Amino acid sequence: MQKIIILDFGSQTTQLIGRRVRELDTFCEILPYNKFPVGDDSVIGVILSGSPYSVHDPEAFKVDLSQFVGKVPVLGICYGAQFISHTLGGKVEKADSREYGRAHLETVDTTNPLFKGFDEHSQVWMSHGDTITAIPSDFKVIGSTADVTNAAFASTKQPVWAVQFHPEVYHSLQGTQLLKNFVVDICGSKQEWSAASFVDTTVAELKEQLGNDRVILGLSGGVDSSVAAVLLNKAIGNRLTCIFVDHGMLRKNEFQQVMDDYRVLGLNVIGVDASEKFFSDLAGVTDPEQKRKIIGRDFVEVFNAEAKKITDAKWLAQGTIYPDRIESLNITGKVIKSHHNVGGLPEEMHLQLCEPLKWLFKDEVRRVGRQMGMPEHLIIRHPFPGPGLAVRILGDITRERVRILQDADDIYIRGLREYVDTDGETLYNKVWQAGAILLATVRSVGVMGDERTYEHPVALRAVTSTDAMTADWAHLPYDFLAKVSNEIINKVRGVNRVCYDISSKPPATIEWE
Repeated sequence: MQKIIILDFGSQTTQLIGRRVRELDTFCEILPYNKFPVGDDSVIGVILSGSPYSVHDPEAFKVDLSQFVGKVPVLGICYGAQFISHTLGGKVEKADSREYGRAHLETVDTTNPLFKGFDEHSQVWMSHGDTITAIPSDFKVIGSTADVTNAAFASTKQPVWAVQFHPEVYHSLQGTQLLKNFVVDICGSKQEWSAASFVDTTVAELKEQLGNDRVILGLSGGVDSSVAAVLLNKAIGNRLTCIFVDHGMLRKNEFQQVMDDYRVLGLNVIGVDASEKFFSDLAGVTDPEQKRKIIGRDFVEVFNAEAKKITDAKWLAQGTIYPDRIESLNITGKVIKSHHNVGGLPEEMHLQLCEPLKWLFKDEVRRVGRQMGMPEHLIIRHPFPGPGLAVRILGDITRERVRILQDADDIYIRGLREYVDTDGETLYNKVWQAGAILLATVRSVGVMGDERTYEHPVALRAVTSTDAMTADWAHLPYDFLAKVSNEIINKVRGVNRVCYDISSKPPATIEWE
């Protein structure tokens, strides 16, 4: 299959470049800057990402351009452009002031294939401390802004282009057009990467990989594991056994609802109510990190105990997706963040690992789910933390506190699903993630029926995002917030105050714990 290689020099937007290329129905692979796959004939183009470094820093990442320049088309973005210029004889110097934010291409060569279809004064997004003051002798300028003369340039001898702005970000209004020009027109992508082609190819590969072996999959109720389960079920049918562990801190009635959904999908699912173990081990624990460790440990113990009953299983399947693997390794190949779906298997299980979604971004997972005919309410489910409501209760965990939060959260999420905004879209579909938080360590004074109350506040959280790396608080309508607040206070015993969290990430995180 044709593919674009994106060499990662450490930019925060490298994943976004990958998503934009995939949206062009073209397969791409993000690799560390020093891991170009020399000799891979399926590579049709290379994109060099941005970087937090200056090309002059002693620790700056460098790559041997001769591995691909002159062999396939190359596009350098920000640091990638500066590295090309610096390496091939141009000049990169520290800018008088950091060039950051919106800019407009005052001059642009629309006869150059990279800028085909561009408008005059097209808005772009700059983010760099260095600037290119001279380009290599065999290059020409094809785009400038009021402050950046060499905003875009191209080789006159080889298929090499470079831009000092970020076409992958939303604020570069014709960035998608630029990437399409490069990927489709210049590199010659046949645009064969699609949800339908992925399903057909992956099912065939799973049949060959797994043969007649039995596979175990741990289900969470989330999008990734559910899509992985349906994909495996298409490939091997009842040789797939799914295990869904209820730690007692799911949303209200969620365990039974998810079990019912999975049975409708024809999956072979074992549901395990292990809530007694989890509540017992969490008793008196208030530290968030300790909560996560206890729940993670208990989950592995419960899952392993069930998995061992399936004595002929040879594979463990996981809903690992591409960002999980990218985020778990930095560009030097060292682990910087452990992800629950990435890493080794418990040695005593003696199972091989199967990850059918390992090349997909989250939005692609949803498209694959739709392609396979999965119910929409499963596909659009918001992300939910693995420890569940345990990390949405500030303080120690009790069944009564979980009950209070489940009731408040149910009113809130139901309200988001039912409220249709002025554009005809439900609030639930417009929000990336939402949930209620119980401030169990806090009490507030209230009045109900002429009597003083001294109960807990609940905070509501809703954010908009594309990938959860950054998030903004959702501007929910006041009438919606008023209705939900009133309903929670009137119907949920133990709550007498409702607040709305208007913190963005960063500096806050999406979850409170």
